[in-house]
Amino acid sequence: MALKKAGFKRGMRLPFKKKEAEHKINNFITSAEVRLTGEDFESGIYPLAQALAIAEEQGLDLVEISPNAVPPVCRVIDYNKFLFEKKKKEKEIKSNAKQTIIKEIRFGPNTDDHDFQFKLKHAVSFLESGEKVRAYVHFKGRAIVYKDRGEILLLKFAQALEDVGKVELLPKLEGKRMFLTLGPKTGKR
Repeated sequence: MALKKAGFKRGMRLPFKKKEAEHKINNFITSAEVRLTGEDFESGIYPLAQALAIAEEQGLDLVEISPNAVPPVCRVIDYNKFLFEKKKKEKEIKSNAKQTIIKEIRFGPNTDDHDFQFKLKHAVSFLESGEKVRAYVHFKGRAIVYKDRGEILLLKFAQALEDVGKVELLPKLEGKRMFLTLGPKTGKR
């Protein structure tokens, strides 16, 4: 409705809205005085005109780094290079961030002791390698009647893993599944 009033018709493309710059640069800086940092000159408080002259003299940009400071902190740098370095740092931080991996182990309410030991061995290896484990009992059909068996099985599982893992979420029934979440006691070895 508002677009119709503005003169737009069906099928017309909306004008491209330019993304606002993260930092104020050169003539967009509004403060009268700035604290100037950078290379090849003495850092200090300068009037805006003099700071712009210093940046232009070096063929670089005057970039407002900290606008909330009094006076605002500006740096004499190549703005495109500054943005590139910033993106590079953010990408590096993101790649170094640890991804939490959750491994799932499925049980039935009537799981045998041998199957239980086999799945327990896998859970131990997952927890030792620093991954989380989500064990669940899946109830098929009328097996939902044996909720207590499922809970006992999960608590037995948690008790067997107390040396290598800690319980993060106690057994909880969601639909036809009862979940238990365990996390490693220590980081990766």
